[in-house]
Amino acid sequence: MRFFFLALVALGLSACQIVYKLPTRQGNVIEQKQLEQLKPGMTREQVSYLMGTPVASSAFRPNRWDYVSYYRSPRGESSQRVVSLYFKGDALERIEGQVAASQAKASDTPDVQAVVEGENKAAKGKADTREANDRAAAGAAKPDIGQPAPP
Repeated sequence: MRFFFLALVALGLSACQIVYKLPTRQGNVIEQKQLEQLKPGMTREQVSYLMGTPVASSAFRPNRWDYVSYYRSPRGESSQRVVSLYFKGDALERIEGQVAASQAKASDTPDVQAVVEGENKAAKGKADTREANDRAAAGAAKPDIGQPAPP
């Protein structure tokens, strides 16, 4: 009887997961909202304020900043996003982005280069329209980064 009870307890406890794995987030948190706010001509200070400190900036390529975001869920699913910003002098010149296949969804991750750089005029027009609608809904114009708010 005692053996049966111990076997039943051992069987019951063996079904429990003892180890909990925390989600792992490394690098910068890159959100699509941040990327949509980046505009060619922004200064390094404005970009740093918006995006944070770059993960990688090289002494050999001082005009390139790299932002890398990595996330691994407790279930083992992972996603990675890499965005490279290129400067000409002190002004943002262009943006290149890459989205891992596990994260690629048309609704979540539009082409970064098309939205930010303005090469795809349709996407830029939609972003401008969305921004204008947001301003109208808020009832006041949002100040640009680096510009003082109106009194």
